[in-house]
Amino acid sequence: MNKPLKIILISIGALATAIVLFLVTVFVANIFLNKSDQAKIKPYGQSVSVDGKNMNVLIQGKGEETVVLLPGYGTVAPGLDFKLLIDELSPFYKVVVIEPFGYGLSDRTEKERTTENIVSEIHEAVKQLNIDRYILMAHSISGMYSLNYVNKYPNEVSAFVGIDNSIATEDRIGVKIPTGKLKLLRESGLGRLLFKSSGNPYAELPFDDETKEQLRLLTLRNTYNYTNLNEVEHMSSNYKGALNSTFPKDLPLLLFVQGDDTLLKDWISLHEEQVKNSVQGKLVKLDAGHYLHHTKSKEIAENFKTFMKEIK
Repeated sequence: MNKPLKIILISIGALATAIVLFLVTVFVANIFLNKSDQAKIKPYGQSVSVDGKNMNVLIQGKGEETVVLLPGYGTVAPGLDFKLLIDELSPFYKVVVIEPFGYGLSDRTEKERTTENIVSEIHEAVKQLNIDRYILMAHSISGMYSLNYVNKYPNEVSAFVGIDNSIATEDRIGVKIPTGKLKLLRESGLGRLLFKSSGNPYAELPFDDETKEQLRLLTLRNTYNYTNLNEVEHMSSNYKGALNSTFPKDLPLLLFVQGDDTLLKDWISLHEEQVKNSVQGKLVKLDAGHYLHHTKSKEIAENFKTFMKEIK
């Protein structure tokens, strides 16, 4: 073997060894850090039994009317993520935040994340709390699940409020998301490394420092867990199942929609169509991004209170 080739092979071997050692170090460190993080997570809310597992719910406020809040996909801790909006609503309403399986402090489940299963589990949690009449308020993909919910339990839901709620469209069907790669990121510890390099996404939002830290810990705990990834795998079929679904015409409908540029064309007109089909429908455009409740909680609460007075 000539000397240049030998040097190249030695260099390749050294590089491969360094990469393996790096990956092993990241993997082992992630295991220990996960245990350390878990010990720092502070409980909030209360548990209800659903399908033999614990589902976490947060209840705040003692108003006569109840608002049931549902999160968008992958929200790491709905009970904390909705805090700014909860604080605006709770002086006037009883606010109940449901953390579906795989979210927040709720257990994970291996049950398939179909719309039907998710809706049934959320309803069981509401039932366990002895709430029989309420306003359903949903962010993002929970708005799509809510189509199934309000048609399945029409005598329980008095109004629907969407926070940039998702709408099923043809271009969302058949989209493939690489869940295997996302799972690898989580289990290898590389996901933690990427998160650390990108910084806490809640850092610049108007939460107190303690809430920001808890959200950081729960982001590391919950992102891309197997229950969430199963929901991703069912996303296309769940959208397909909602294509021809509509809200009941007699159900009061208030939709808050982001006014910033969106990836989906006709985003506002799609919501206008939903409102037009309701006898008591209203659309409010807010100049903010998809997580409207992070930056426009006051506007959401004020418009919501006004709307509820108007429909009585």
